[in-house]
Amino acid sequence: MKQDSDATTVPACFISNHEGFLGSIKNFIKDFVVTEIDTSGQRVNTATHTPDSASSDENNETGAECKWNNHSSQDNDVAADCGLDVTIPSPGSFDLSVILGQSVSEELEQFVLTLKEKPTKQELSLGSFTDKHHRANVHRAVRHRFPFLMTVTIQPEIRVREDPDYRELSQLVTEDEAEDFFRFIDAKVRGSSYTFGPDDDKDHRTVVHHFLSRRFGKLVETKSFTDQGTTAISVRLREQGRPKKRSAEERKEEEVYTGFTLRKENLETLEAISYMAASLGVLPSDFTYAGIKDKRAITFQSMVVKKVSTQRLKEKTAEFERRGMCVTQIRSVSEPLRLGRLLGNHFDLVVRDLRPHGDTHSSAADTHTRLAALVKEAVENVKARGFVNYYGPQRFGSVKSVQSDRVGLALLKEDMVSAVRLFFTPEDLNDPVNNAKRHFIQTDNAKESLALMPLSKARERLMLRAMNRYGTGPDGCTQGWLSLPHSMRVFYPHAYCSRVWNEAVAHRLSTLGHRARRGDLVWLQEDSAESSLPQIHVVTEQEEQEEVYTLGHVLMPMPGNTVKYPENAMGAWYQERLSRDGLDGCRFRVSNLKLNLPGCHRPLLASPRNLSYQLQRAACGEAGEEESTGNSSRNSDRQLNGTTAEGKLTLTLNFDLDSSCYATICLREIMKCDP
Repeated sequence: MKQDSDATTVPACFISNHEGFLGSIKNFIKDFVVTEIDTSGQRVNTATHTPDSASSDENNETGAECKWNNHSSQDNDVAADCGLDVTIPSPGSFDLSVILGQSVSEELEQFVLTLKEKPTKQELSLGSFTDKHHRANVHRAVRHRFPFLMTVTIQPEIRVREDPDYRELSQLVTEDEAEDFFRFIDAKVRGSSYTFGPDDDKDHRTVVHHFLSRRFGKLVETKSFTDQGTTAISVRLREQGRPKKRSAEERKEEEVYTGFTLRKENLETLEAISYMAASLGVLPSDFTYAGIKDKRAITFQSMVVKKVSTQRLKEKTAEFERRGMCVTQIRSVSEPLRLGRLLGNHFDLVVRDLRPHGDTHSSAADTHTRLAALVKEAVENVKARGFVNYYGPQRFGSVKSVQSDRVGLALLKEDMVSAVRLFFTPEDLNDPVNNAKRHFIQTDNAKESLALMPLSKARERLMLRAMNRYGTGPDGCTQGWLSLPHSMRVFYPHAYCSRVWNEAVAHRLSTLGHRARRGDLVWLQEDSAESSLPQIHVVTEQEEQEEVYTLGHVLMPMPGNTVKYPENAMGAWYQERLSRDGLDGCRFRVSNLKLNLPGCHRPLLASPRNLSYQLQRAACGEAGEEESTGNSSRNSDRQLNGTTAEGKLTLTLNFDLDSSCYATICLREIMKCDP
């Protein structure tokens, strides 16, 4: 049984009253396997796809390249509920050593150093790239990393040289501003704007205006504005303008979508995406998926990447496999994936070192017999009654010093400075990440903390970079949060709302019991097959007396600005709970961060489907020969009472869950403890 802060995240309130048992999970990587179930009801690692343009032969060939066994994975999705539209965070820069190769990347770095010391008109060849998608990715990656360089294609070769426009602008503004401006131009976000630093010299501003108009007039419009006594130049990308380097072929490339199945081991979803994006020369936001998978596991999930051809992705499969990822079932598709576009997840998990609750002095054979009975009772109870549909501990983040819900509460209260300091609160560990966080908390120096922060910590580095530019006051901290993609910003307020939901459910069960009560919320039962979307219904007193609805029908609202609250004691509980945190009258919008939380109605109970189990005898800490299969208790009793019942027992569970349901919570109901 695991004892850590997770136990305080999820209330200890169960739906069944069986005894349960003790055990441990995730002792080995093969002990937890998660496989997405797509919208057609197939597991994504076995599903067959009809590609839009790629041949079936190509898909089968690519799928055969991965030789890995289907072993373990972590828990269910980090919630595909409440209509979140997830965008993956940018890593801050491309890894050119991956895109160009180590030797060419080092040669490029040396070329850049030479340019810095002594400007020259010399060129550097980056090599030949026959695939047009690869060429486009190289152009994009080099310009993003070195905005002062110009990339030129003399097919199939790509060369780089200093951009004279950059050199001229860097003599008018700071070098940091020149780099940021060229990245802004290259991003090509219609209607976006960039503001240079304060400039009270009107003649100098005129020179800058003339330069921008002369070199970028077809792309941007400029104006000077005064705010709090200081004047600066603001540049806005024209809505209808087209960058001069953007061709029809480049626009067509952006319409390419390639679907694939990703198997990853001991990697976070975002970590895997960041590496693949760097290798392919695209942005992490070009990847879409149906749900996030946790790190401590082996997971199978569907993904779609934009602007990468099937052939280009196939060329990278061997490289990905060396990094703990396997890409199969590569195919052309017509559109990106959306969060929540799955039926659920299939789990194959192993619980080791089984033993009854409490001390026991029974013989091994007696203990095994008792455990067989306990396991059978527990599994049958959960199959029949389900489990309380709590959000799992991973919903609240992995950092033990500060839970993500506290950061979310600060954001909902629009206290940007407190939210930043909570975000950077270090754990009591002496490692580079926590040392960098500790330095920021102690000194408030974003620049020095950025230098200390490892390159792999994308979110932290994005925020520190923004605060280095805008300061660490309220406005600077707001810019720090805005530097994160929407999906990362909204994660924290959702973590807070999820904790409130967990607490509300525990209170509802302890005060109103395990029946549907007057004032509870349920989906309206319609007799007509032509009815539109289901609507929320409030249980009446007569319906309670006639037991029209059961606890399995009850919905509990996750706080937001569109949800309906129960019309019984729980409605007042929600008001008091939010008021206690200073959120009475909260609109669940954070305008400065462009966050809107509509909320959702989540079923109070969830039920596993296709649940089966096996008891096995462990040998030297590993699973031994199979003792029983499925739910055959007679066979289990006969074998476990025999002389072979030596060593400890291992339980293997296989089941399906709806999306946004947590396997560890289901296991918690079975075992009556935190596994």
